[in-house]
Amino acid sequence: MGMESKFIWMNGEMVPFEKATLHFLTPALHYGVAVFEGIRAYNTSKGPAVFRLKEHTERLFDSARVLGFREFPWTVDQINEAIKDTVRVNGFKDCYIRPLMYLDGGGWNLNVDSGKPSLAIAVWEWNNYLGDDAMEKGIRANISSFTRHHPNVTMTKAKISGNYANSILAKTESQRLGFEEAIMLDPQGYIAECTGENLFVVRHGKIITPSTAPVLEGITRHSIHTIAQDLGYRILEQPISRDQLYIADEVFVCGTAAECIALREIDFRVIGSGKMGPVTRAVQQAFHAAIRGKHPRSAEWLDYVNTPASVPVRETADTARS
Repeated sequence: MGMESKFIWMNGEMVPFEKATLHFLTPALHYGVAVFEGIRAYNTSKGPAVFRLKEHTERLFDSARVLGFREFPWTVDQINEAIKDTVRVNGFKDCYIRPLMYLDGGGWNLNVDSGKPSLAIAVWEWNNYLGDDAMEKGIRANISSFTRHHPNVTMTKAKISGNYANSILAKTESQRLGFEEAIMLDPQGYIAECTGENLFVVRHGKIITPSTAPVLEGITRHSIHTIAQDLGYRILEQPISRDQLYIADEVFVCGTAAECIALREIDFRVIGSGKMGPVTRAVQQAFHAAIRGKHPRSAEWLDYVNTPASVPVRETADTARS
């Protein structure tokens, strides 16, 4: 999966892909002092559309406030337009969108107040995050030896770049053991989430998911929660023990990158029938309809990329010749 594009938005300008670089001494590179979002744009009958754009941008600013940033040179609406502009000028129909707000111009004394926030937005074409077969067949996961963050150690409501070392440790371990994904426990020993996805358990016709208290409040999680309720399923938020996964009828995970995918095996134990179950399939199909503009929820969840760019393109020798 290549990550190339024509332009990256940087602090209000479209910069050619190969020119979009940072100085080695940018403090965010050394301390992980940055926040980010993962967003998707999907091709629809009305052209590309960004899924739940407003919610993602609002969470980006929420993460920045949690990290300690106090003032921003942009508004949520301005960043929403910048994201759509970036998708449009790169000509993508299906793509991943990565806005990153990072500490710049100071911060070497470990204080965000001595620096300032900068913002960049990259987009690239995107396929299935967990593999081509994962959507239909599901994936294998294990319980990680790495515990998810305690809320008072690294803030769990923010997508802070430095926090993701925790996910990297767990995902690397999992894949070296032959699994596709890792399930992480919270500090009390209950199920928290996966390295980049929220988790749902199906048992006796009910859908159970962990509380958001110790984990990131997933936007895809909220979408799946809403869709499942629309389908008539009862959803409970409560602690889930490790062994509850082993005896579940179905287990599935969801996230911006992964979308909605079944777990067919956990810790070498087959879950349910060992393939995608009927509840997961119903929720997955409704979700896929929503992101493609074919569901009643699409009208409130999609922002169409159909307006001219409002952000200037930085003129360079390369762009002048193009």
